[in-house]
Amino acid sequence: MPFSDLVKVIAFAAGGLVVGALIGIFIGIAIRKQKAEKLIGSAEEHARKIEDDAKVKAAVDSQKVLMDTTKMADQMRAEAERIRADAERESNRRRSEAAKAEARLAQKEDNLDKKSEQLEKKNEVLDGKLKEIDSIKAEAEQAREAQKSKLEELSGLTSEEAKEKLMASMEEAAKFDFSQRLTEMEEEFKDTADDKARNIVSLAIQRIAADHVSEATITTVQIPNEEMKGRIIGREGRNIQKLETLTGVELIIDDTPNAITVSGFDPVRREMARLTLEKLISDGRIHPARIEECYEKSKHEVEAGVKQAGERATYETGVHGLHPDLIKLLGRLRYRTSYGQNVLKHSVEVSFLSGIMAAELGVDVATAKRAGLLHDIGKAFPHDVEGTHVEIGVNCAKKYKESREVIHAIEAHHNDVEPQTVIAIIVQAADAISAARPGARREDLENYIKRLEKLEEIATGFNGIEKAYAIQAGRELRVMVKPEDVNDEAMKVIARDIAAKIKEEVKYPGQIKVHLIRESRAVDYAK
Repeated sequence: MPFSDLVKVIAFAAGGLVVGALIGIFIGIAIRKQKAEKLIGSAEEHARKIEDDAKVKAAVDSQKVLMDTTKMADQMRAEAERIRADAERESNRRRSEAAKAEARLAQKEDNLDKKSEQLEKKNEVLDGKLKEIDSIKAEAEQAREAQKSKLEELSGLTSEEAKEKLMASMEEAAKFDFSQRLTEMEEEFKDTADDKARNIVSLAIQRIAADHVSEATITTVQIPNEEMKGRIIGREGRNIQKLETLTGVELIIDDTPNAITVSGFDPVRREMARLTLEKLISDGRIHPARIEECYEKSKHEVEAGVKQAGERATYETGVHGLHPDLIKLLGRLRYRTSYGQNVLKHSVEVSFLSGIMAAELGVDVATAKRAGLLHDIGKAFPHDVEGTHVEIGVNCAKKYKESREVIHAIEAHHNDVEPQTVIAIIVQAADAISAARPGARREDLENYIKRLEKLEEIATGFNGIEKAYAIQAGRELRVMVKPEDVNDEAMKVIARDIAAKIKEEVKYPGQIKVHLIRESRAVDYAK
């Protein structure tokens, strides 16, 4: 086949294909158009149906709304009628109540008017009676004045004088009745108080059964051999002189084998001397420089022992909160004696006794024990401090802010002032109990007896004195006067004169109470 024919055939085929494709497209378009028209018709029919249904439903809904609106309107009209009826009933009720209230007010006004009239009538009557009373009072006053004048004329006394005389007689009668009642009460109190006091004191003494040994004024130091005595004396006595100068005691080196006696009335100095000697003897080197070293060490040991003794005393008695300086002063009492009795042991015992008696009497036990422990604190000070141990103790307690009760107990424990509190009396009694224990104190018997005899002799030397007794170890002088020669007023003068003469002629520690007693007796016999 020629090429040109082939081209024609291909062109013809291509044209056929194009024509076929165009025909297919037109046919597809026609088909789609037909389907679209059918869909549009169906949609229009459906729309018409929906529209018809909507019209029907709208008509039904409109009818229903109209019915509901009509029904609601009817209900609102019924509610309005009901509210109006209630309002009318409430209005009628209030009008009725207002009418009743007005009627009551009108009734009350009528009653008030009637009462006002009655009161006016009563006031008129009262005014008349008051005038009558005033008239009667005036007449009574005139009669009283006339009677008063008549009485003054008859008695010869004015009204003021008669009143004073009557008051004086009534006062005298009252004083007599009071005196009788007071005497009865005192007797009753004494009967019960004596038994109670004996029980309390005996209980306290039994519970504190302490042993006492009188303190000596000498101390013995043992030495290993007789050669040591010569070394202690030293060349030309320089060692012993140095010892006595530093310690303030006397060293007695006699024929007593293997012993040196340290003599001195100050226990602190004796203790320092004893410790110094023991250190020198154990060391073996004895010369003035070494003596000074040992003395300083002994001094520090004694001071430490003083503090420990004070702390031990507070711990044993249960007294807490003391100032540190007070504790040291208490420790110094370990090296103080009173009539041979160790003052620290005495103070601890007084504290225990005071606590027991305070517990029995129902007073403050802690304060009583504190006052008992500190009552002799003034004895801890050296002799160069002026004043009695009571005065020094009071000043010391005030310095360290002790309570008033404690200060007063210290001040009154030797009757320097009159005891004003129960605790002061307890401490005074405990002090006397401790001092009176067997072996607690010692004194030269001959001097003791002479002092008691001197006290009784001074008292009996005054006119009107029947008997005199020195009691309580010479702390109290009890004097019996002759009632026919000495009256009550003269007793005070005699007591003062006896006390002045004792102060002038007798040397004594503390103070002495002069107690005068006057007793009147009347005796008769029934036959």
